[in-house]
Amino acid sequence: MRRLRRLVHLVLLCPFSKGLQQGRLPGLRVKYVLLVWLGIFVGSWMVYVHYSSYSELCRGHVCQVVIDLCELQKVEWRTCLSSSPGQQVYSGLWQNKEVTIKCGIEEALNSKAWPDAVLRRELVLFEKPTRGTSIKEFQEMILGFLKANLGDLPSLPTLVDQILLMADFNKDSRVSLAEAKSVWALLQRNEFLLLLSLQEKEHASRLLGYCGDLYLTEGVPHGSWHGAVLLPALRPLLPSVLHRALQQWFGPAWPWRAKIAIGLLEFVEELFHGSYGTFYMCETTLANVGYTATYDFKMADLQQVAPEATVRRFLQGRHCEQSSDCIYGRDCRAPCDRLMRQCKGDLIQPNLAKVCELLRDYLLPGAPADLREELGKQLRTCTTLSGLASQVEAHHSLVLSHLKTLLWREISNTNYS
Repeated sequence: MRRLRRLVHLVLLCPFSKGLQQGRLPGLRVKYVLLVWLGIFVGSWMVYVHYSSYSELCRGHVCQVVIDLCELQKVEWRTCLSSSPGQQVYSGLWQNKEVTIKCGIEEALNSKAWPDAVLRRELVLFEKPTRGTSIKEFQEMILGFLKANLGDLPSLPTLVDQILLMADFNKDSRVSLAEAKSVWALLQRNEFLLLLSLQEKEHASRLLGYCGDLYLTEGVPHGSWHGAVLLPALRPLLPSVLHRALQQWFGPAWPWRAKIAIGLLEFVEELFHGSYGTFYMCETTLANVGYTATYDFKMADLQQVAPEATVRRFLQGRHCEQSSDCIYGRDCRAPCDRLMRQCKGDLIQPNLAKVCELLRDYLLPGAPADLREELGKQLRTCTTLSGLASQVEAHHSLVLSHLKTLLWREISNTNYS
């Protein structure tokens, strides 16, 4: 009788078994069950997010209020790509070109009286320069703004001249008050300032058009694996292990990933001691790893790239109890002087070390067997780069050069180069 009860319990505990002798699920069947579960989970979340969050994330109609009288009204708005309500991003078509449309609506979203908030935000955003400001005074305004954000650099007057030329939207050889207000509002957007500062760099998107505080960049680069697979609001919900698995299933072949990685390393070089100073990557994620149809790296989003002067101004003298109190963005960290209880201005970890941490998950899976050990060693060396970011220039350049050489050697003289 006891034996019979034991057998009954086994049958109840193993509903998928065909008989009493098969008490465990085969490994293959477990994988199928997990894949089905994952498909149901992802599908359900995609449907939920699409219907419940679309109106929250995608508010392009608010941006269009700004450009009613602009020539940019001819832009065809297409897919919403926003990952945050405060930063609106859309794909679009303008003058027969694929473009990315961007504008910010942070202040309006933070107010309860939403319709009035849009107007109040515009009044604040476009309040400078005031009536009666001369072109010389406006020029000084721009120079002061650039010094505060980029540092006191000898190259800034050249950038000021470029901004004044850009401010002449209708190309009538003069800058009206409305045009001056518009370009001033654009400069308050961190990414717009970065696009101007990095306009000659190969791996930053090109600026194509602007109006009010809305601007267009060249077509949306292909995203990293999750850019094409998951909606933005769904990405943070999945564990990192699943992120890596999806990357392998849906991402480019390894040689293409190597080419993209080389471009990312070149972008790190471009950020270091450029014409308009040094820049820090303060959110290093695969979400920003974009690439063109020919697998050339393009930085998908410059929102979290910050000028050194801006980071220093934010951190220097900031009250702290420990180093975790000294963070700009998500991962630009500075040491805390516990005696003075103030943050220092220099960052602990350089851009290259953070990028190499990213590349370990991006490059090692699927890497050729004869390359994997050396590549792993180079990446480990790279991730241990420490010390003040401003003091690692020589070692930084050497490590970066070794990594690029290793990857180029693997894909050169092939179709992937």
